[in-house]
Amino acid sequence: MQIEVRRTNAPRPRPESELGFGRIFADHMVRMDYAPERGWHSPRVEPYAPIQLDPTAAVLHYAQAIFEGLKAFRGKDGQVRMFRPDRHAARFAKSAERVCIPPVPEDVFVETCRKLVEVDRDWVPTADGAALYIRPLAFATEPFLGVRPSLSYTYLVMTSPVGAYYAEGFAPVRIVVERREVRAAHGGLGSCKTPANYAASLHAAQAAKKKGFSQVLWTDAAEHRYVEEVGTMNLFVHLGDEIVTPALDGAILAGVTRDSVIQLLKAKGLPVVERRLALDEIRAAHDKGQLHEIFGTGTAAVVSPVSALGVDDEVWTIGKGDVGPLARSLFDQIVAIQRGQAEDRFGWMFPVG
Repeated sequence: MQIEVRRTNAPRPRPESELGFGRIFADHMVRMDYAPERGWHSPRVEPYAPIQLDPTAAVLHYAQAIFEGLKAFRGKDGQVRMFRPDRHAARFAKSAERVCIPPVPEDVFVETCRKLVEVDRDWVPTADGAALYIRPLAFATEPFLGVRPSLSYTYLVMTSPVGAYYAEGFAPVRIVVERREVRAAHGGLGSCKTPANYAASLHAAQAAKKKGFSQVLWTDAAEHRYVEEVGTMNLFVHLGDEIVTPALDGAILAGVTRDSVIQLLKAKGLPVVERRLALDEIRAAHDKGQLHEIFGTGTAAVVSPVSALGVDDEVWTIGKGDVGPLARSLFDQIVAIQRGQAEDRFGWMFPVG
């Protein structure tokens, strides 16, 4: 596939410290367009710049859009590698199908991400804990105020040098169970990475912060009995002799880091189980002193340990209230693979070139 490259004439300064998350953007972006008679066509790397949209573009009115988030890392050997772009490509295609966007071929997704990182490889940070975040996005552009799938689309890829996702870094966070509001429901968009899911999560997340918690623990839409995701991350709970993560039942996103953690746990011979997990079961484990660890997993934070869980009018301390050994071990393992400091026995890392 030929990708045209048009480099900027005005490169930006590249900071190495105080990166934060998603506030600084690299020099270039990928753009590709879709039309019914041509399909996806004309992939190119061009200078990062604002885009122009018609006020009646379908995405602005009916939220027909999908996105992904993955990372590239600079190893100790100087090689730049992306973490599992093939899995992100497959999930992007699945999300596209659900909201009636023509899927971007998976090999095209991977190659456009790789090419952009190659062009902006100097933007890949060298500091510990930092990475180049990659954000692919596809959205409806047809100017039309009718409720049907758009006929035209745009695909973009942007990159951003990032530090830790949470201001706390790898310090454990406090989360609160959400009993009323819903992030996603069975039959909805919960298993896809769409902006609508994130818009639905904002109100409860803001309320949680006002109560002194970092995020919410979502429960099922029907009964609010079963736990699902934690904030925008997949959930793992170590209780009793099991490590449980909620099953992918249509309301939960199939996280790439989630899959990585499951593979690592199985490789260790640890009893990881994918199933429904009731809040009452977590309560019973806590009361018996068998609630060892809770942590979230996701591209942005990798592993986010939980120190306390707000449940109705109670606050439960998880384990010893600090970073648990399992969360620490998994975080260290994944980061070591991403940094080229440990053997990539699962074939997760893709060299950029």
